[in-house]
Amino acid sequence: MRSRYTAYKLSLAKYIIKTTHKNNIDYTKDFLSWEKEILQFSTNFTFEKLKILEFIEGNEISYVTFHAKLALNEKDNSFTEKSKFEKVDNRWLYLSGVHL
Repeated sequence: MRSRYTAYKLSLAKYIIKTTHKNNIDYTKDFLSWEKEILQFSTNFTFEKLKILEFIEGNEISYVTFHAKLALNEKDNSFTEKSKFEKVDNRWLYLSGVHL
Protein backbone atom coordinates (compact mmCIF):
# COMPACT_ATOMS: atom_id res chain seq x y z
CA MET A 1 0.00 0.00 0.00
CA ARG A 2 2.76 2.41 0.88
CA SER A 3 4.49 1.80 -2.42
CA ARG A 4 1.30 2.54 -4.40
CA TYR A 5 0.66 5.73 -2.41
CA THR A 6 4.24 6.82 -3.09
CA ALA A 7 3.83 5.95 -6.77
CA TYR A 8 0.77 8.21 -6.97
CA LYS A 9 2.65 10.97 -5.15
CA LEU A 10 5.61 10.67 -7.56
CA SER A 11 3.43 10.21 -10.67
CA LEU A 12 4.73 6.70 -11.36
CA ALA A 13 1.74 5.57 -13.40
CA LYS A 14 3.42 2.49 -14.83
CA TYR A 15 3.96 1.17 -11.30
CA ILE A 16 0.29 1.70 -10.44
CA ILE A 17 -0.72 -0.22 -13.56
CA LYS A 18 1.80 -2.98 -12.87
CA THR A 19 0.50 -3.47 -9.31
CA THR A 20 -3.21 -3.48 -10.18
CA HIS A 21 -5.03 -6.81 -10.39
CA LYS A 22 -6.64 -7.64 -13.74
CA ASN A 23 -9.98 -8.10 -11.93
CA ASN A 24 -9.88 -4.56 -10.53
CA ILE A 25 -12.75 -2.39 -11.75
CA ASP A 26 -10.32 0.23 -13.13
CA TYR A 27 -8.13 -2.24 -15.00
CA THR A 28 -8.05 -1.72 -18.74
CA LYS A 29 -5.82 -2.95 -21.55
CA ASP A 30 -5.79 0.60 -22.92
CA PHE A 31 -2.62 1.33 -20.96
CA LEU A 32 -1.95 4.69 -22.63
CA SER A 33 -5.31 6.16 -21.63
CA TRP A 34 -5.07 4.62 -18.18
CA GLU A 35 -1.58 6.01 -17.68
CA LYS A 36 -2.76 9.46 -18.76
CA GLU A 37 -5.68 9.26 -16.30
CA ILE A 38 -3.35 8.28 -13.42
CA LEU A 39 -0.90 11.06 -14.28
CA GLN A 40 -3.69 13.62 -14.36
CA PHE A 41 -4.90 12.47 -10.94
CA SER A 42 -1.35 12.46 -9.51
CA THR A 43 -0.60 15.92 -10.86
CA ASN A 44 -3.84 17.53 -9.68
CA PHE A 45 -3.80 16.22 -6.12
CA THR A 46 -1.37 16.98 -3.31
CA PHE A 47 -0.47 13.82 -1.39
CA GLU A 48 0.15 14.93 2.17
CA LYS A 49 0.18 11.82 4.37
CA LEU A 50 -0.61 8.12 4.52
CA LYS A 51 -1.51 6.37 7.77
CA ILE A 52 -1.93 2.60 7.92
CA LEU A 53 -4.75 1.82 10.34
CA GLU A 54 -4.91 -1.98 10.06
CA PHE A 55 -3.11 -4.75 8.21
CA ILE A 56 -4.49 -8.28 7.94
CA GLU A 57 -2.05 -10.60 6.22
CA GLY A 58 -3.12 -13.84 4.60
CA ASN A 59 -1.34 -16.30 2.35
CA GLU A 60 -3.22 -15.33 -0.83
CA ILE A 61 -5.42 -12.38 0.26
CA SER A 62 -4.43 -9.45 2.49
CA TYR A 63 -6.27 -6.33 3.64
CA VAL A 64 -4.91 -2.88 4.40
CA THR A 65 -7.07 -0.19 5.97
CA PHE A 66 -5.52 3.25 5.58
CA HIS A 67 -6.24 6.95 5.75
CA ALA A 68 -4.84 9.06 2.91
CA LYS A 69 -4.62 12.80 3.40
CA LEU A 70 -5.00 14.46 -0.02
CA ALA A 71 -5.85 17.93 -1.20
CA LEU A 72 -7.16 19.34 -4.46
CA ASN A 73 -6.71 23.07 -4.94
CA GLU A 74 -5.99 23.34 -1.20
CA LYS A 75 -9.34 21.66 -0.38
CA ASP A 76 -9.23 18.53 1.77
CA ASN A 77 -10.02 15.34 -0.17
CA SER A 78 -8.87 12.84 2.44
CA PHE A 79 -10.41 9.40 2.64
CA THR A 80 -10.21 6.11 4.49
CA GLU A 81 -10.23 2.85 2.55
CA LYS A 82 -10.04 -0.87 3.21
CA SER A 83 -8.01 -2.31 0.32
CA LYS A 84 -7.90 -5.92 -0.76
CA PHE A 85 -4.73 -7.35 -2.28
CA GLU A 86 -4.32 -10.74 -3.91
CA LYS A 87 -1.03 -12.57 -4.37
CA VAL A 88 -0.55 -13.51 -8.04
CA ASP A 89 2.70 -15.14 -9.18
CA ASN A 90 4.26 -14.21 -5.83
CA ARG A 91 3.37 -10.48 -6.25
CA TRP A 92 0.73 -8.56 -4.29
CA LEU A 93 -1.77 -6.84 -6.61
CA TYR A 94 -4.43 -4.29 -5.69
CA LEU A 95 -7.77 -6.02 -6.25
CA SER A 96 -10.35 -3.67 -4.76
CA GLY A 97 -11.10 -1.05 -2.15
CA VAL A 98 -14.05 0.13 -0.11
CA HIS A 99 -14.21 3.69 1.22
CA LEU A 100 -15.12 3.78 4.89
